[in-house]
Amino acid sequence: MSNSVNPIQPCDSIEQVRSNIDRIDQQIVALLAERGAYVKQAATFKTSTADVRAPQRVEQVIGKVVALAHSLGANPTVTEQVYRALISGFIDSELAEHAALQSSASKA
Repeated sequence: MSNSVNPIQPCDSIEQVRSNIDRIDQQIVALLAERGAYVKQAATFKTSTADVRAPQRVEQVIGKVVALAHSLGANPTVTEQVYRALISGFIDSELAEHAALQSSASKA
């Protein structure tokens, strides 16, 4: 499997493999935090829970990331599964944020 983003170096031990996975996990979590901050902002622009759920947008994102997986040599099935779980978690978070914004707006 090729990876046009970062060339994969052969590892000489399981420790090297784990060290690289740990390094990548740190980057992924940092990107999840960044993505989450934008999701939180998105809630301020949406007027209903239907806007938050936006199934057509979900499918648009899934289509983009699966195509990206193909182009970067990632497993498209794993990519889709991960993104469906990721989006589901962020939708739950955004629904909570949206509800909190609606609640504070109704008190103002």
